[in-house]
Amino acid sequence: MLKVKNLSKKYPKNENFSAHNISFSVEAGEVVGLVGSNGAGKSTIIKSIIGVLPFQEGVIKIDGFDIVKQSEQAKKHIGYVPDDHSVYEKLTGREYINYIGSIYGATKEQKKYTLEILAKKFNIDHALDIQIANYSHGMKQKICILGAIVHNPSLWVLDEPMVGLDPQTMLLLVKFIKNYAKNRRSVLFSSHSLETVKKACDVVIFIKHGEIAKIVDLRKDKNVDLEKIFMQVNEVDDV
Repeated sequence: MLKVKNLSKKYPKNENFSAHNISFSVEAGEVVGLVGSNGAGKSTIIKSIIGVLPFQEGVIKIDGFDIVKQSEQAKKHIGYVPDDHSVYEKLTGREYINYIGSIYGATKEQKKYTLEILAKKFNIDHALDIQIANYSHGMKQKICILGAIVHNPSLWVLDEPMVGLDPQTMLLLVKFIKNYAKNRRSVLFSSHSLETVKKACDVVIFIKHGEIAKIVDLRKDKNVDLEKIFMQVNEVDDV
């Protein structure tokens, strides 16, 4: 599970906090979505959580491990899909999965399951022995997604995971995210697609100017209008 307490992050030469006094948790079995306008602070929060960005204040723990004080242990429990599908393009898909799996201590069975079952599910099994440099944008996103979960992490973090995916794969990923959480795993992802967020999430956190503006529990109200809340939070007039 993930626990974030009083996270504050300010970039050098920036007078304002990009993330200020952020506190929330993602329990085992939960899917939580971060929603906000461009520049709201979603990626800053995510990159602080996964240990990429240092932050000035607060505590972040993954499965009880402090991301600052126990960085190596904490990161072993994280699977991360960045918003730019960063992968080692000189490797083939198979080499990439095996490499990432080895870094995170994935078992042979976990690697095999990813390469044989998940690759087929995400329709990328035919390209596993092709160099990633020759992949399309969507295929790079798929192999990045598989690499993030090869070690079956307890916390799966996705930053705009739907970018570049076709509608069929987007629907598949939403279903997969929900099923992944059911196995006592935690999922945190950011998205500009309110429709996707509503389909996948249990809880939605609205971010504005680096702060939590509103938290909505979709389990309590399935019919909540996320678009209306987004517009209210961001003070956007009806068009």
